[in-house]
Amino acid sequence: MIPPPAIQRGLLTLDRSLFKTSVSAMALRIPASLTMECKKALGTDMLLEPKIRNVIDSDDGEKTKRLVLLKLDIQTEDLEGASEKTKEFIKEKGIDLTKAEISVGYDHWTADEILRALLPEEIIDEAPSSFTTVGHIAHMNLKDEYLPFKGLIGQVILDKNPNLKTVVNKTDSIDTTFRFFKMEVLAGEDNMIAEVRESGCRFKFDFSQVYWNSRLHTEHERLVKMFKPTDAVCDVMAGVGPFAMPASKKGCMVYANDLNPTSYKYMLENKGLNKIKDNLHIYNLDGRDFIRKAVEDLEKSGYQTPVAVPTVPKGKKGAATPKPEPVVAAPVPVVAPAAPAHKFKTFDHFVMNLPATAIEFLDAFRGLFKGREEQIPEPKIQLPMIHCHCFSKSDKPEDDVRERVEAVMGGKLELDSVKLHWVRKVAPNKDMYCISFRLPAEIAFASDVKRKLESETDTKSTADGAPEPESTEKRPKTE
Repeated sequence: MIPPPAIQRGLLTLDRSLFKTSVSAMALRIPASLTMECKKALGTDMLLEPKIRNVIDSDDGEKTKRLVLLKLDIQTEDLEGASEKTKEFIKEKGIDLTKAEISVGYDHWTADEILRALLPEEIIDEAPSSFTTVGHIAHMNLKDEYLPFKGLIGQVILDKNPNLKTVVNKTDSIDTTFRFFKMEVLAGEDNMIAEVRESGCRFKFDFSQVYWNSRLHTEHERLVKMFKPTDAVCDVMAGVGPFAMPASKKGCMVYANDLNPTSYKYMLENKGLNKIKDNLHIYNLDGRDFIRKAVEDLEKSGYQTPVAVPTVPKGKKGAATPKPEPVVAAPVPVVAPAAPAHKFKTFDHFVMNLPATAIEFLDAFRGLFKGREEQIPEPKIQLPMIHCHCFSKSDKPEDDVRERVEAVMGGKLELDSVKLHWVRKVAPNKDMYCISFRLPAEIAFASDVKRKLESETDTKSTADGAPEPESTEKRPKTE
């Protein structure tokens, strides 16, 4: 194989010309008409390197001849290292051997190989060649030791990925109010307007001003698959719509919200891009305010679960259509039809995708349906499912997450409805989960709207088990 690139440590600006070199290879000089037969006979004894041709023009100027390059392990005329089949073919055909010089440059090697040749030896064990793609943008999260070389790294990533136009690096933790990362452009265009396709939908957004994580596409699809086309879905922290858009296109009635004005703007735009009309309603409110507003607005709209129309399979072409049975109607007295009774309808699902703080918003469900007890006679069927994303560092995440939810909601969950789904690992000792549960009647119909906290939750345990004071930081009002 081609040797790795020459070491060029200490550069802060990329100089591609420093990687130009040549490699010597044994070659067979053959008539052009013999090329296919020769390649078949040599098999893996040919030079098989990416971006390098193994059949080139002959070095003697003869247009009717070609040079077939052998793998670099074969460097002598006695063909040491070649298979017996190759040796017999060359002898039988009376093929001449020669040496060929192969020109190799910057374009031949991968980003990882180039970076290992450029970066200081003490930090090359984990060369930073990985990134997340968001449309035309490569999003990196460089460790501190790589920051002096960030421009160099960005340019190499851009060079080696022709579909990219911009390389950015996260410069700070996620914005606590509007859920986006502060970032800087390392290489390429300063263009943060990304366009992405996911779950059969188009999404356009300013990546520098909204939250988008391409690694969550599986989680988006998982939840949307749970929704029936006749369901009403309330997406409390919707971002630019990765749950709301596909759910709407599926046929669900969706109410979606985000506090970030930029997310709200692009959610409206994405609604148009995906040609969604009357079954997606978009808000720009605080999460707690939106939960109550959405429930009120859905009821005011008079929305009722649509009747699912069964699909009737088409008959085979040419098949006779059966004649309907004759029906004889008995005479019926004419009676004025009664006005249909309005049946109370609320959301089937609430989605709360703000893992850092979504649990804190669950107090909004306490007393949400107070006074509706008679209209919800079957709470274990009629009350909504809640899907709340969160983080946990506990070695018993099921207990940890459930207890935190119960503390905020001021009541116990019905264990037969609770399911904790692992989403992904976000740090060595930190995982993202989604807890799904049916809103308990005790909480939904509670007379005290203010959340109740059990006395034992006034303190929380640290990693080593010692109690620490509950944080006095004001609870966020974000989506």
